[in-house]
Amino acid sequence: MNWIAWAGGAAAVCSMVSFVPQAWRILKTRDTSSISPVMYSLTTIGFGLWTAYGIGLGEWPLIVTNSVCFVLAAFILVMTLLPQRTKDRVAEAVGDAPD
Repeated sequence: MNWIAWAGGAAAVCSMVSFVPQAWRILKTRDTSSISPVMYSLTTIGFGLWTAYGIGLGEWPLIVTNSVCFVLAAFILVMTLLPQRTKDRVAEAVGDAPD
């Protein structure tokens, strides 16, 4: 495997993993007050467009990576926009009680 493939693979892993701590924190604390809905809207749209671009090119690395990032970013965005009572229900459905 050449350095370009390694760099792409590492970038994909970093991109996908970077959203997990934020999503986990939201489930644990149910607090999204410090998250910008505008920024996460743009991020989510961007990942959706990157996924469409990957589909257009038929490039599975782009499709898989950006689809995972899209789902995680969309989850964070939706949790940011939901009323507190609904956030609590979502967190409980996932099985995570606040500390």
